[in-house]
Amino acid sequence: MNRRAWSLFLLVSILWGIPYFLIKITLEDLSPIVVVAGRIAVGALVLLPVAALRGSLAALRGHARPVLALSVVHILIPFTLITYGETHISSSLTGLLIAIEPAVIALLMVRAEPLTRGRTTGLVLGFAGVAVLVGVDISGDRWGLLGAAMILVAALSYAVATMLVQRRLATVPAEALTAATTSISAVVLVPFALFALPTSPVSGRAWTALAVLGVFCTAVALLAFYQLIGHVGAAKAGLVTYVNPVVAVLLGVLLLDEHWGISTIAGFTLVAAGCWLSARPATPSPAEAELPAELAKAE
Repeated sequence: MNRRAWSLFLLVSILWGIPYFLIKITLEDLSPIVVVAGRIAVGALVLLPVAALRGSLAALRGHARPVLALSVVHILIPFTLITYGETHISSSLTGLLIAIEPAVIALLMVRAEPLTRGRTTGLVLGFAGVAVLVGVDISGDRWGLLGAAMILVAALSYAVATMLVQRRLATVPAEALTAATTSISAVVLVPFALFALPTSPVSGRAWTALAVLGVFCTAVALLAFYQLIGHVGAAKAGLVTYVNPVVAVLLGVLLLDEHWGISTIAGFTLVAAGCWLSARPATPSPAEAELPAELAKAE
């Protein structure tokens, strides 16, 4: 990756490690649907003027279906599931479970990039790490298991979205794409949020957290992420989840006094190792590597 790609990678890694902590803060005073809709609406209000000023909204013509699909799989489904999931599990565990995304991308791309022994091992390790995190940290907690399931479905949805951007929407400017997906999602969710507005006073801390979620963790992060996909592709872009969990765990433990232990470290280590192996580019076997040379001799 070049310097710009690394800058985008680090920016997204940090901005998408913070939301789990901020969501916990907003949920102290706001309902999940208000948090999700508010976050997305703020993001749309930031992104629409940017796209309009750059004159890039016209690039959306002819891409209605994939843009609608992206709104569902990259905004509506994961944002909603993560927020509701965090009502049952910690912010740090949420970040750790999302880290399975690169392994999911590798599994979804199996037709284009067949599984090698290393990738198969990586997938096994990655999902074993998830089993450790879920089995030890929330064993016996039915609501906790439901929350973890929501986060894992969100990770799957993120993986599908990342591939969709690369395959169907790579030519659409990032500001137009993000403005469209957040606007569509806001139109869908805001009417529901209006019926769940708080009736008691909301702290300034909760409103501030929601504003940061919308401006930085949604608008800025999505812009940077879509640009990152354009630079390095879906598989490498998905690797931001290596850093996200570290940020999420540090914030959860230091500022929210969340529990962490040997199982947390072991589970994340397995997930990280598994994602690294499963996302590695396939290397030809010695026999395959010698084949082109033999064909050249034959010619």
